[in-house]
Amino acid sequence: MATLYKTAKSEFKDVEDIIEEKEKKSNIKQRVLIVSSRGITYRHRHLMNDLEALLPHAKKESKIEAKQDIDLLNELADMQNCNNVFYFEARKHQDLYFWISRAPSGPSVKFHVQNVHTMDELKMTGNCLKGSRPILSFDASFDSEPHLQLLKEIFTQTFAVPKGARKSKPFFDHVFSFSIVDGRIWFRNYQIVEKDPETGGDMAKNSKPTLVEIGPRFVLNTMRIFEGSFGGPTLYENPKFISPNAIRAAVRSRHSAKYADRTAKTVEREARKQANPLPSDPLKDVFE
Repeated sequence: MATLYKTAKSEFKDVEDIIEEKEKKSNIKQRVLIVSSRGITYRHRHLMNDLEALLPHAKKESKIEAKQDIDLLNELADMQNCNNVFYFEARKHQDLYFWISRAPSGPSVKFHVQNVHTMDELKMTGNCLKGSRPILSFDASFDSEPHLQLLKEIFTQTFAVPKGARKSKPFFDHVFSFSIVDGRIWFRNYQIVEKDPETGGDMAKNSKPTLVEIGPRFVLNTMRIFEGSFGGPTLYENPKFISPNAIRAAVRSRHSAKYADRTAKTVEREARKQANPLPSDPLKDVFE
């Protein structure tokens, strides 16, 4: 009789019970591990701290060696019970590379970070409550190409704070904006203001809320998308990406070309003087 009752109860379920079961099954908790390599500058460290403050579901780990311990990031994520990894890799104390990986199976993306401006540096008037959940806003260009669709899904799984995450508040008061300009991804953070800026009171029902920038600002230039976590087969490679080492080498060669041109002109002038000497003046020794 109990078996028949359980069978009948499983067959005849309310719609609310089915929705609750689907929410429980789909409620996959996303946790992000934030790690940096040794050699990061103060600006890079402040950017990492800003992201940690904006993402309540993130955990920060101590620095690791860039080349030796990159394979251990998946193990660190498993130990910290995290399924996403933010890895800030510094090179030559001036270049910052940003890894976003889905641990431990992948995929992973490597970006070159440019135009970094932290919240302390910008000192914007916008503000948001610590632990509040953000609204993610994506440019329409993210749906144009397959690799951009993959990046959109990766950003959604990492930057979106899941419902019921630790240290999170159950409301939204800021927006993460991801825009594509000049083939690069521009990140901005805005506060949602629902008060009249002139009077400071509540806005009318028909009026729309305004956005005030909070910070930080940075630009991501996609380098490669890998199938695995921190490696594996390449799914996408940016053909327009130029490494900062190549840019600095081009600048140095341009300066060296200017020096070589100036040296060549000096040698040419000396040779022209020797080939065309001035005639001697017969009156130069008259007053001696």
